[in-house]
Amino acid sequence: METKLYKKFITLLLAAIITIPVIAQDKTDSIDIFLKDKMLKQQIPGMQVAVIQQGKIVKLSSYGLASIEHNITATNESVFSVNSITKAFVGVAIMQLSEEGKLNVNDPISKYIDSIPENWRAITLKQILSNTSGLPNIIDEEENVLGNGIENEAWRIVKTLQTEFKPGEKFSYNQTGYVILGKIINKLSGIHFTKFIEERQFIVAGMKQTQFGDGRDVIPHYAGAYRKTRIENGIWIRNKGYNNAFINFPVFFRTASGILSTANEMAKWIIALQSGRLLKQKQSIETMWTAAILNNGKVGGFNSLTNGYALGWPTVTRAEHPALGPVGGGRSALFVYPKDDLTVIILTNLMGANPEYLIDEVASYYLPDMHESNGFGLPAAVKKLRTQLIKNGFDKASVVFSTLKKKDPGFTLLEYDLNSWAYKLLEQNKKAEAIAIFQLNVKLYPQSANTYDSLAEILEITDDKQGALKNYKRSLELNPKNTNAAARIKELNNIR
Repeated sequence: METKLYKKFITLLLAAIITIPVIAQDKTDSIDIFLKDKMLKQQIPGMQVAVIQQGKIVKLSSYGLASIEHNITATNESVFSVNSITKAFVGVAIMQLSEEGKLNVNDPISKYIDSIPENWRAITLKQILSNTSGLPNIIDEEENVLGNGIENEAWRIVKTLQTEFKPGEKFSYNQTGYVILGKIINKLSGIHFTKFIEERQFIVAGMKQTQFGDGRDVIPHYAGAYRKTRIENGIWIRNKGYNNAFINFPVFFRTASGILSTANEMAKWIIALQSGRLLKQKQSIETMWTAAILNNGKVGGFNSLTNGYALGWPTVTRAEHPALGPVGGGRSALFVYPKDDLTVIILTNLMGANPEYLIDEVASYYLPDMHESNGFGLPAAVKKLRTQLIKNGFDKASVVFSTLKKKDPGFTLLEYDLNSWAYKLLEQNKKAEAIAIFQLNVKLYPQSANTYDSLAEILEITDDKQGALKNYKRSLELNPKNTNAAARIKELNNIR
């Protein structure tokens, strides 16, 4: 049962989201409505957004609460942790040293750092920057820095661990490499990497509030950090309410994660980068923003959205509106759309908010063909199906699929892709269309417990209790470990 404190928070959040003033800009109303709706659904306490178009900040807004416990409204001066977006700053720092002729990203790290295991010596700076090095990780399963955060001890321990794979073999997110990059920046610049980044990026871009720090530091206007999950015995467990997240980033670790900023100042940084004030040569940016190619000729990244990784910059590698997509802590993200001269920045104080999944839709208010409701982002096969369903009706989904399959025997719809699209339709309040796609998925994948579970969920939402019960039961038959289906069956039987 929800606590009184939690209910009070929801009331405060609703009030703050509805009443907080925003800077008036063109298209503001539609974007604000979209973001406020997402904040309520995902229970995100506070958020900042900035949009850059043609080198100028065209939108800057804040919503919700910077502090739940003190009922402090988020403003454009509120400071948020950007977590691993810090790695993009490191990518810029490395390219600055490259422009000065102090390093080459294709060089092995052994050229710049001593006292490393023999099997690390051939790993290149580029492989470290792109998380394709295969190095063992300097954090444990609960994301704590090894050796209790003591630099010498953490470094000693990680050097005793086995490498994960051959360099370039695959993508695997890794913090050790960024610790190494910090050591290299210290050595080649002659000053500590935090000072180097402050002087060469923060000051140049006019980022007066931006700094390195963590949960132990006193940060003026800090928006805090909250989470709705916790780790128990190595397993992430979801809470009903919120916990404060006091994350520690030892100074030596702050190349991996450690910058705090505002959406306004992150926008200033992007403008400084794209206007040639941080990197003098366009080729430097092109190199930094080019996704690393694995040994098998493919790119590798976090997921189907941020599916590649360049030099400190995750990439959204796709034919339409490709982007660079730095993300941090599941709470902050920015997408640079280089072909569209557009950037969207969203910072939040909820770990697990994953604002990267909101950014394309914000961008769509400036680039209308990107609206999710227009089919943007769907896999090619699903797009083809969608086009025909719009012509023939979603109730003909099975017939339309058969026709497409007959014309092209190689035409295939993946279970995950259909399921994802159906949930998107549901978010757009297109319930009948969503049901049609969930039903098609069941027909195409009759041995998948997940397809029945998903269909049951929407039938329950639309008050078809008997249909929901039937599909939950089938899902449980296929997967006796489906605790969600078991719980819903019990609940629905009680309702009857």
